[in-house]
Amino acid sequence: MKEKTYQVARVVVMAAFLSTIFLADANLSFAASGKNKSSVAVITTAVDDTEARIKELRDALKITGAQEELWNNLTQVMRENAREMDALAKDRAENIKTMNAVEHMKLHSQITETHLDQLKKFIPPFEALYASMSDKQKKITDTMFKAERHGKHRRK
Repeated sequence: MKEKTYQVARVVVMAAFLSTIFLADANLSFAASGKNKSSVAVITTAVDDTEARIKELRDALKITGAQEELWNNLTQVMRENAREMDALAKDRAENIKTMNAVEHMKLHSQITETHLDQLKKFIPPFEALYASMSDKQKKITDTMFKAERHGKHRRK
């Protein structure tokens, strides 16, 4: 039983880790302007964040014509996941003030389950694209994952 609990915990931790890399945050994101050090926050949607991430990845990876279909399959999943997270964030924002502690926990459970479902949809097209990558592209991708893991988040 302990092993099963440990495996579930590992899946949840991995889902949270990967979601911060390629999937949008379930909460509305707050990013301070990179040019201005003011305390004004800018609200971004998961869709906006995902579009920026797609552009960043495409620029960094230099997707080839031969990889275009695989890239499109991946970005389609990323966009669908972002829209789904925006819907959850909207629902949360509309109901947060009236939710009790139990409802908060249920919402967090729903978000975690959604992240896990999204990862299940995300991994196959990501794996297919990764398999098609050159060694240089793989190295860039691996480096991006490591940078994300160690707190060097792409938002500035």
